[in-house]
Amino acid sequence: MDLYTKLEKEFRLVEIQKKALAKMGISTIEDLLYYFPIRYGNTSQVTNVGTLAKGDDSTVFGKVTGLKTSKAFIKKIPMSEAFVTDETGKIKLVWFNQPYIAKMLHEGQLVRVEGKITERKGELYMSNPKIEGVNTLPNAVGESLFTKTEANEEDVHVMYPVYPESKGVTSYWIYHTIQKIFRSGIIDSIVDPIPKEILEKYHLPNIRSAFIWMHTPKKDDDALSARKRFAFQEIFFIQLEKQKERKLWSKKNAFKILADKKNTDSFVKRFPFEATLSQTKAIESIEQDFQRGYPMSRLLEGDVGSGKTAVAATTIYTVTTSRPSNKDYGNLQTAYMVPTEILAKQHYENFITYFQHLPIKIGLITGSGCQIFPSKSNPTKPTSISRAQLLKWVANGEVPILIGTHALIQKSVSFKHLAYVVIDEQHRFGTLQRQKLTSKSDIVPHLLSMTATPIPRTLALTIYGDLDITLLDQMPHGRKPITTKIILPTERDNTYTEIRKELKAGRQLYVICPRIDEPDPTKELAVIAKSVSLETERLKNDIFQEYIIDSLHSKMSPAEKEAVMKKFSEGKTNILVATSVVEVGVNVPNATMIIIEGAERFGLSQLHQLRGRVIRSNHQAYCYVFAESQGQKTRDRLKALITAKNGFELAEFDLSQRGSGELYGRKQWGISDLAMEAIKNLKMVEASRTEAVRIVEEDPEFSSYPLIQEYFKNQTTKIHFE
Repeated sequence: MDLYTKLEKEFRLVEIQKKALAKMGISTIEDLLYYFPIRYGNTSQVTNVGTLAKGDDSTVFGKVTGLKTSKAFIKKIPMSEAFVTDETGKIKLVWFNQPYIAKMLHEGQLVRVEGKITERKGELYMSNPKIEGVNTLPNAVGESLFTKTEANEEDVHVMYPVYPESKGVTSYWIYHTIQKIFRSGIIDSIVDPIPKEILEKYHLPNIRSAFIWMHTPKKDDDALSARKRFAFQEIFFIQLEKQKERKLWSKKNAFKILADKKNTDSFVKRFPFEATLSQTKAIESIEQDFQRGYPMSRLLEGDVGSGKTAVAATTIYTVTTSRPSNKDYGNLQTAYMVPTEILAKQHYENFITYFQHLPIKIGLITGSGCQIFPSKSNPTKPTSISRAQLLKWVANGEVPILIGTHALIQKSVSFKHLAYVVIDEQHRFGTLQRQKLTSKSDIVPHLLSMTATPIPRTLALTIYGDLDITLLDQMPHGRKPITTKIILPTERDNTYTEIRKELKAGRQLYVICPRIDEPDPTKELAVIAKSVSLETERLKNDIFQEYIIDSLHSKMSPAEKEAVMKKFSEGKTNILVATSVVEVGVNVPNATMIIIEGAERFGLSQLHQLRGRVIRSNHQAYCYVFAESQGQKTRDRLKALITAKNGFELAEFDLSQRGSGELYGRKQWGISDLAMEAIKNLKMVEASRTEAVRIVEEDPEFSSYPLIQEYFKNQTTKIHFE
């Protein structure tokens, strides 16, 4: 047996267990060792059988009797049954899908049983409890299982692990399987991937101790030390990977682009607003990076409406007005990638406004077609052209700015002098997609990633360790803060009256619903929530009969979506009922109100993004948040939308309240809940980063650290912390 041995080779698994383990991401011995408890129970909290009540989580000690295997009456599920008896009474024990348990125990055996008390037909019983044989019974309730003696003080175990379960795999099974792995001696041969000097410097346990303390802690401090060590390990290896990427990136060649401050300033003055200080600083930072001779790799993080696009446009101007190396003709090229066609078209129209005074071509490429500006017939308008023609001009270097969706990364798209890549809403794209775009040129282009999803500093330092980070933390001058209101069901009519006043003043309204169509009432797990289809009809017929109402959702074709958005942006539609398809980037300055129905079904990040749709002008904006659930947890979470001054504060709040949270989750970032929890600890993040930077500077290939090399080889794409 070794770490990479498949579990089914060493342990007899039935089909339901194999399916459950696959679902849990567990296939090898190592996977199971890294499957950590979600909490720990305490066996010193002992209860007498006679005092048990329905709903209690209890630990009882006694003799086991009446052991037998049987099948459940209704579904014929195989199960084990028994009774546990102490001096105050007896209670029935039932284990579904675990007939083997009755064979593991014997009549009259002393046991410790832990589980939840359930009731059926007036009889109390424990369903799927954790059971373990013991040598002695405690003398009184609350006394530890093991008698403390001076000679044997260290043998006192009062904590037991509780693991996330899946149908067919119980916490009890996981615990006992891990104990068997421990008894095999395999953990004595595990080599620690973290260098010894780092463990000693930060007082972290070695990997053998950490595994034992994680799965069988004697006290809280043991479990805490183990969790701290494994959290550090995960963050440390992410940092090593990011710092190595950064080192490799800095050795590549890029176009040296020299900015002319006078020209930059005159371009910025073309915007219909005055640039903020943070925008000016961001532009300066990017233009300094252009001059270094190796590729820039920068994340521009700005709250919704903070002016990221203006920063991108200004730096694109610097690139576009520069010549390729050693040439006095032609332009350097920029690729600008966005996640949706609606947003691509919107940016394309904005860029035409920004750059129409220059003698350059701007291209648009999406899944539904291509355009070029200016057209031959009308120099002030764009025109549709064939994909082949656009790609030919791009490959020849005749199109300095190409805006598009994922269509940009297709093999058929090639550039002559690609010097700059801008990725908007970068969290919507994977690392491989970004790499495909930046590898479309012999000389590596400068990379600017932009996001309106505010990320806490500690998470940014971890996830984006290979990027320089620039914050846009100011809003354009004259922009009023949005008024956000959490609306109770009794306040709905008053809210509609308030909205009608704004509609009469010429403003427009978004209404966001979680569903497109009504749920099927025959489906047991159907999400019961407001739908675009029914809400559109209700508002038309019962609430805002005098206004023009339209709907928008992801089932519509790109042409249909575009037609609906065009009518809304031109003011021909007063109210747009939509799903969260309008979340990213859509810009309608006259739409100053948004209703979000079923707000508890959206993450805080999504709510913040949706709210951002209505802060696109200097008119007062309003966000009305309707929650179907009015529980305390929902109210507290939604209240943060009002109390947080900006998205960055909201992100920090979410991190402190929820760990992995909704602004960023394990699935999005590939980080475990354990490490996400640790990311609250700035000192730990900075320590892991410091050590990673030092090692990569000294030895970028990790030649002196063969264990780190081995760890990356086996673990980079395969971490199953839970």
